[in-house]
Amino acid sequence: QVQLVESGGGLVQPGGSLRLSCAASGIVFSSYTMHWHRQAPGKERELVASIRSGYSTTYADSVKGRFIISRDNAKNTVDLQMNSLKPEDTAVYYCTAGSRMSYWGQGIQVTVSS
Repeated sequence: QVQLVESGGGLVQPGGSLRLSCAASGIVFSSYTMHWHRQAPGKERELVASIRSGYSTTYADSVKGRFIISRDNAKNTVDLQMNSLKPEDTAVYYCTAGSRMSYWGQGIQVTVSS
């Protein structure tokens, strides 16, 4: 059974930082491309960042230069370091696994507000 469990969300002021973490089980983690998606109220789901098994990364233009995705294959975790947060980063963030994004976590709320 595949499980992806996100942690680290919460409330932060504009300009602040948060670090999300996703713990994976039930997959051969090191061979999977991992992603972070987000969905804000009333908006379409957005692919935020991806990291491949070879550690190459891609980012949405909206977060480039502010967010960093990383993985630890020994711990089966993928993190999203979010810096210089803006109110428009407020969303539910999801960890997903696979090039076809076959597996999804339950999501975690990130709220950027003063």
